[in-house]
Amino acid sequence: MELKGIHHVSALTANAQKNVDFYTKTLGLRLVKKTVNQDDTSVYHLFYGDEKGNPGTELTFFEIPMAARNHEGASSISATSLRVANEEAIHYWKTRFEELHVEHGEITDVSGRLTLSFNDFEGQRLILVSDETNKGVESGTPWEKSPIPKAFGIRGLGPVKLTVRYADKTINVLTKMMGFREKGHYPSSVPGQPDILVLETGEGGTGAEIHVEERKDLPAERLGRGGVHHVAFRVDNKEELRRWVENIQNAGFQNSGLVDRFYFQSLYFREPNGILFELATDGPGFDTDEDIEHLGEKLALPPFLEPHREEIEAKLKPLNTKADK
Repeated sequence: MELKGIHHVSALTANAQKNVDFYTKTLGLRLVKKTVNQDDTSVYHLFYGDEKGNPGTELTFFEIPMAARNHEGASSISATSLRVANEEAIHYWKTRFEELHVEHGEITDVSGRLTLSFNDFEGQRLILVSDETNKGVESGTPWEKSPIPKAFGIRGLGPVKLTVRYADKTINVLTKMMGFREKGHYPSSVPGQPDILVLETGEGGTGAEIHVEERKDLPAERLGRGGVHHVAFRVDNKEELRRWVENIQNAGFQNSGLVDRFYFQSLYFREPNGILFELATDGPGFDTDEDIEHLGEKLALPPFLEPHREEIEAKLKPLNTKADK
């Protein structure tokens, strides 16, 4: 068994409408599924991705309207990367962020790739990364109806950075249990801190990397709006996921067992530094209950929630999800 790369990253927002506006209009992602948190149906769960919401392109948000702001620290998913085609695209985005007054850093070479860090309206830590030299997992395809020119569009998820107090514990789980391999390292941007280790899985490359940062000087993160809830890794199918359940149970980790999310099947567990990991299958996909041309236009509910649609819709604020050019 081999994990294929990053499946999705799930974060928190306190404002679903502003979230939709930023990720569809400013970043040009497609809202591929407008549904609810299956563990709390009174709030939205929003999925953004490429033209079809392919595995490896999905950035999702749980709406927590009263959530306090995120307090950064260790035991956290401290940055989420988004892939763009090349260095020209990186420069396009820097100009766009300047025009739209999006908080951003400078263009920087990180581990051999040009990157541009930026924040959304709640301080979500994001990084655009050039795919120019990528030779690993294929990217997705930007949506043709996006307000962003296709040549510069976001193509999927790139490396995810974990910040932990004890790197060896997280690295051992990733390499010895989950099959990641060490690829290299690069200097920390914080003086006096250890190098950040690069791990990869599957075919490797931009869409299959985890970057592990050790920061013993930081307190634990207090998760809130603008923070990341969990990172999910790609599993080929349900049968393989069942074998992962057995492996993780045999390794002594408390876990969720197999959970049916309808659009994919999942398994959840926490690694030793407390970060929540998910393993998720590539299918069935987001066109299971909606036509591919109309993804995300209406509230989608899995079959086990459909009988409660009227009650669920009554608790939700309507969203304007039209991504105008």
